[in-house]
Amino acid sequence: MLEAIIKFALERRGLVMALVLMVMGLGVWKFTQLPIDAVPDITNVQVVINTEAPGYTPLEAEQRVSFPVETAMTGLPKLSYTRSISRYGLSQVTVVFEEGTDIYFARQLVGERLSTAKGDLPPSLEPTLGPIATGLGEIFMFTVDAEPGATNSDGSLITPMDLRSTHDWIIRPQLMRVAGVAEINPIGGFKKEILVAPEPAKLLAYQMGYDEIVKAIQNNNNNRGVGFIEHNGAQWLMRVPGQASTLSDLGNIVIRQHQGIPVRIKDVASVSLGKELRSGAATQNGREVVMSTVFMLIGENSRTVANDIAIKLEEIKSTLPDGITVTAVYNRTTLVDKTLETVQKNLLEGALLVIVVLFLFLGNVRAAILTAAVIPIAMLMTITGMVQTKTSANLMSLGALDFGLIIDGAVIIVENCIRRLSQNYRKEGLPLSERLTIVFEATREVIRPALFGVFIITAVYIPIFALSGVEGKMFHPMAITVIIALVSAMILSITFIPAGVALLFKKPIKEKKSKVVQATTFLYKPILILSLKLRWVVVTLAIALVVGSTFLIPKLGSEFVPNLDEGDIAMHALRIPGTSLT
Repeated sequence: MLEAIIKFALERRGLVMALVLMVMGLGVWKFTQLPIDAVPDITNVQVVINTEAPGYTPLEAEQRVSFPVETAMTGLPKLSYTRSISRYGLSQVTVVFEEGTDIYFARQLVGERLSTAKGDLPPSLEPTLGPIATGLGEIFMFTVDAEPGATNSDGSLITPMDLRSTHDWIIRPQLMRVAGVAEINPIGGFKKEILVAPEPAKLLAYQMGYDEIVKAIQNNNNNRGVGFIEHNGAQWLMRVPGQASTLSDLGNIVIRQHQGIPVRIKDVASVSLGKELRSGAATQNGREVVMSTVFMLIGENSRTVANDIAIKLEEIKSTLPDGITVTAVYNRTTLVDKTLETVQKNLLEGALLVIVVLFLFLGNVRAAILTAAVIPIAMLMTITGMVQTKTSANLMSLGALDFGLIIDGAVIIVENCIRRLSQNYRKEGLPLSERLTIVFEATREVIRPALFGVFIITAVYIPIFALSGVEGKMFHPMAITVIIALVSAMILSITFIPAGVALLFKKPIKEKKSKVVQATTFLYKPILILSLKLRWVVVTLAIALVVGSTFLIPKLGSEFVPNLDEGDIAMHALRIPGTSLT
């Protein structure tokens, strides 16, 4: 099989080179589709159910919300486990599914069970599903602030309520249109609310209850359609506009008559603009602002989505009211770019070092270039494989590549071909058929041990696929990338390398011994002779070194992922529950 492939590569060397160019072009195109991130996403397949329960204590939220919802989720297909958090006014249930479960299928199952579980919940509560995002979905943060002394169009100072309204009605709707955005969560400012505050003394005087005010607003704050009339062959649509457009309109709504006199809302309550009871705030440089976090849709390219959000945010700035500014404070693209710069720097330095070493030891520029060409070609083939296997380019996947392993087989084949061609050196050169035969024989001589060596290295990474859970998600990209790169290098070694040797080495070759190799041999020869004479001493020292090294294992440091320096400092201040924001 291998001999047939090598013969085909030599006989159809032009076709092989054309196929290699096509594969390289495919790799360049696939690079534009390659997901790029800093580290692998280790979040499991989960669906979060949030239920706001105003006024419920943690115990009540657990008993009346969390427990019924968790119970309703039991028995779901591919369910792994559920967990919940019950806090004051909030219940959060997380439903975790087995690895490999489609997230949209999981959300559909949870949604169906929720529809039946609502009957066991208090009527006023409405559970909702969380965004389709992961633990690494927070890719962008920005703040909405006002310039010092900025005022509204009516001359009033811009307040945190105005900042929140600008965010909710201008900024958020536009950012939600960016492809790959799952959710935008703001914190800080105040939501604008219309506050109807009944006065108990007046209610008693008119013998009214709070429910009458609520019903009056519900029944008298709607627009109604009343059909149409025909006039001169045309239909005139009829409607009754009854929705309040100002605070005075709300205040003039009639509740009922008392002793023949209409009683309006303004007679028993005050109507004004109010603000929500908030549980969080945000500041920037000592000023209160609205800070918003953008969540990425699961499976998207964080670098692309974050960059699109930054571009869209610049466009939104021109639509903001005068005096209000928006500033990006965190962009995942910065971290990803720094990580990629580190990986690119290491890969480039490794590639240059490999080329220099090849030139020094092979002693032939064309041989060094041909062998080094395997690196970019194998990388482009690896990128294609990563896109097809949905593996992202990150610190773990790209950082595990070793160019020395990738060109191992190619070095052996090229070196042996040069040796055999130099042994058959003729001034007038070799005929084409004889040159191809020599390259074929030289490749066949070393192809099996070369491939076996690469196969052994590849087999080392196969057990990594047995890892599951967080460990599997962390290390599977590394194993996939390395195996694809090594397999690509093996394919190139038996096709591209023989064809390249046949094309590049047409002129007579006279092998020259490298001075580096000669110097290394001169130093190594006496050491080898001495080691063979004192072989038992050498073996004993080697065993002692291995045994002694085992005592250092407990002192070896460990970490889950490599340290990443974003250039930022994060501070987390904890206060006791119930601490006021003011």
